[in-house]
Amino acid sequence: MDLQFQYPEFLWLLALTGLFVLLFVSFLLWKRKVAKRLGEPRLVKELLKNRSTPKTILKFSLVTIAFALGCIALANPRKPEEGSGEARKGIDVVVALDLSNSMLATDVAPSRLRRAKELIFQLATNMPNDRIGLVVFAGQAYVQVPLTYDHSAVELFVNTANPELITAQGTAVSQALDRAEKAFTTSEERYKAIILITDGENHDVNAVVKAQELASKGILINTVGIGSPIGGTIIDPVSRDAKKDAAGNVIVSRLNEQLLREIATATKGEYVYLDQPANAARQLVASLSTAEKKALVDTSQLNYETFYTWFALPMLLLLLVEAFFPERKKVKA
Repeated sequence: MDLQFQYPEFLWLLALTGLFVLLFVSFLLWKRKVAKRLGEPRLVKELLKNRSTPKTILKFSLVTIAFALGCIALANPRKPEEGSGEARKGIDVVVALDLSNSMLATDVAPSRLRRAKELIFQLATNMPNDRIGLVVFAGQAYVQVPLTYDHSAVELFVNTANPELITAQGTAVSQALDRAEKAFTTSEERYKAIILITDGENHDVNAVVKAQELASKGILINTVGIGSPIGGTIIDPVSRDAKKDAAGNVIVSRLNEQLLREIATATKGEYVYLDQPANAARQLVASLSTAEKKALVDTSQLNYETFYTWFALPMLLLLLVEAFFPERKKVKA
């Protein structure tokens, strides 16, 4: 692999060198103008005979070059060591997890959300060579974890996910699919799949249209339905009572299987009903096993050879030279 910078943002500091040069030239011109105003040129020259403009320019040049070298050292140029990193053949999968209040329904024990989390844990275990990303959604959708081989990071975020993370409630499936699409790396020709886990309670009319758009881009969507068509009550995590609507009626949340089947069919994907997480995970992994898997180097496993000392040491040397280099010139008695 080619040389790269670990912290490229520090390279922007190099632009300051141009500003330094401009200010220094302005200072020299100002000093010359002032000298002309002091009086007789010969007298001024005699008064300033121990001052050396070339030495001043040289000292400034040393400091400026040292500054530029320091900026490059801060950016930490590095190169991956040969043989480091692990090439993994797999696919890219974005899991879209519904965090709407309806996922707190208890028609699936202990709750729909808890059962969905168990499924994701199973997927992370059974897909070691695939990159996994996480999108969470309710009334809005957010990319929570970009595509990564670090499945423990995905599990960490999944474990803490709850409806309180998203203030806007609802089930914006189309927006979740849109965010999942954006989570993919377009520059890499890898097989792309979305696993949508939701009760699909709100009928998002744009969801099927978005699924058809993703199908045209070669993105597969497998949907996972959780809950029951009969429905269940939503337990308030604070009061531990069943949630009620404005009229005082107990809210019953029902699984919308029709929407989920339509989304899966639009991309030639598969609809899976989530009963036992282990069984559902095996079914999803099996459906993705026929996908073409391309090798990709796991950059999290790369060891790097760094070159910042190549710039830091010359910087220190130049600063030492500048510090001991006299600005005044020797005047013969």
